[in-house]
Parts: sequence; structure tokens; C-alpha cells
Amino acid sequence: MQSQLPTSAATRRLKVRHSNRYSYNQPIARSAHRLHLRPIQDRRQALLSHRLEITPAVQLAEYEDVFSNWTTRFEVREPYSALSIVAESVVELLDIDPFDFAALPSRATLPVNWMPWELKMLGPYLSPIELPETQLREIYDYAMSFVTTNNSDLLETLFAINLTLFREFTYVHGSTSLETTPFDVLSNKRGVCQDFANLMICMARMINIPARYVCGYIFTGNTGESRAQSDASHAWVQLYLPNIGWKGFDPTNGVLPATNHVRIAVGRHYRDTAPTSGTLYSSAQEQLAVDVEVSPAD
Repeated sequence: MQSQLPTSAATRRLKVRHSNRYSYNQPIARSAHRLHLRPIQDRRQALLSHRLEITPAVQLAEYEDVFSNWTTRFEVREPYSALSIVAESVVELLDIDPFDFAALPSRATLPVNWMPWELKMLGPYLSPIELPETQLREIYDYAMSFVTTNNSDLLETLFAINLTLFREFTYVHGSTSLETTPFDVLSNKRGVCQDFANLMICMARMINIPARYVCGYIFTGNTGESRAQSDASHAWVQLYLPNIGWKGFDPTNGVLPATNHVRIAVGRHYRDTAPTSGTLYSSAQEQLAVDVEVSPAD
């Protein structure tokens, strides 16, 4: 069932165009692919239109995955040397104060104690990444420094972490890879949006706050005001807060996501949410050209 945005609330419409073009130095015998390119539809983000074009032509299978993300699967069964995936979407975002939940009269404090049934549901978002114990201890100590400084106030602690990662860590495009760990980011104090999201997720889980990875896009307007302006593809975090639910935090920009952020998928980590992934039955060398544009919709 599609949720409807309140008619009295202000909204913003954005158009997203995401193009991946693959080329190979020899034919690919066949391949299987999984896509997360269709934006999430819920009360705060309405999907007005979506078009997916794949060349060569393939048969698509769409389904809702275990994280409630729209997912597309397809196979290319005939040999090919080039593959084009182009997705165009228009979304309408509800313009509300992202800090509205902070005004609630009851303020949670750390440590947070979850009910057994909550732990069962939230378990996948509470387990930190597998790292050496000494590295996890350093991340825990770093997270606890915010807890102590903010007198164990949950929201103030999370706001402080979000803002500190923006202010004290440096965004350096191309400085990391998918193998970069949260400990690497903490040690080097540099990375890209994926790295800052991974570090904040690990820190939150170490202090028993459920955290999940969000993959999507950010509208920057090319004004130079956003640190992520070089890459419209974006990653941020959602944290599950007692009596509030999932709330977004963007440590790359030190803000709470609002009408500049378009959500595509959520999951435990990047692999659950990757816009494109697949298996090639070939040893060919691949070249990839990615073009992402986020702009105001007409």
C-alpha cells in the first residue's frame, strides 16, 4: 500500500538520474545483477515516477527485499561487451523539521536497556563489525568520550558525534576503498561518506544503539556548501531511538537529513544497499563510467 504525504505540508521535488556504463575488453558470456535504484516510498518520501532502462534488453524481476527495499534482478544470458544501466526517478520530499523529535519532553539517557523482544528485532543492527578486540576498544572509548562529555544524554551524544565527524574528519575523495574499516577511518581521520557512515554505525552499536546504513543521493545545488558536492551518490546513517524510531544522521555534512537527501535503500551495511552489484562469468577487464545527477524537478 502506498503512503500519502499530508496535503498541508510543504514538499520538495527532486529528479535523480543515475547512469552506469560498463565496457569490457572481451565478451562476457553471461552475468547476473542486483539493483537498488528505485527510491524508497513512505510517508516522508513519495515516489512520483521511476524509469529503468537496460541495454542490452533483459527481463526484469522486481521484489521487496528483507529490508523493505525495492530490488531489481536480471540476467544477461547472451555474450556482450557493453552494458548500460540508466535509472531516472522523481521524488517528493516532505519538508519538516528534522530535529522535531528532540523537543519531546522525555529524554533518554545512556545506557539504553532494550526489552528482549526489541533485542530480537534489532539484533542485526546492534552487532559491530568484526575487528580485533583492541581496535573495537579504541572505537568504544572514543564513543564513550562523547557519552561522558554530554552527561549520558542520548540525543546530545549523538548530535555531538554527528557534528564532530564533520568538523574533525577530512573528506578526501578516493582516499579509501570498500575494504577500509571504521578503525582505519578513526586512525586517519579522513575518508568519504561511506567511511564516516561506517564509523558512526560502529560507534553507535558499541554503545548499544541500533544503527543501519542508508544509501541514496544528495542534492548539493553546486553551491559549494556541501562537503559531498563532488559526488551526488551519498551514504548516511539511521539510528533507532527509544520511543522515537529510526532517525537519520549525516556525519559527512554534520546535519540531519531533510529535503536534500533521497533514500534508495537501507541495510546492515553497504553490501545490503549497493545500487548495483553482480556476478560476471568471465575474466574480462571492466571499465565503469558512472554519472549521477540530482536536480530540482520541473
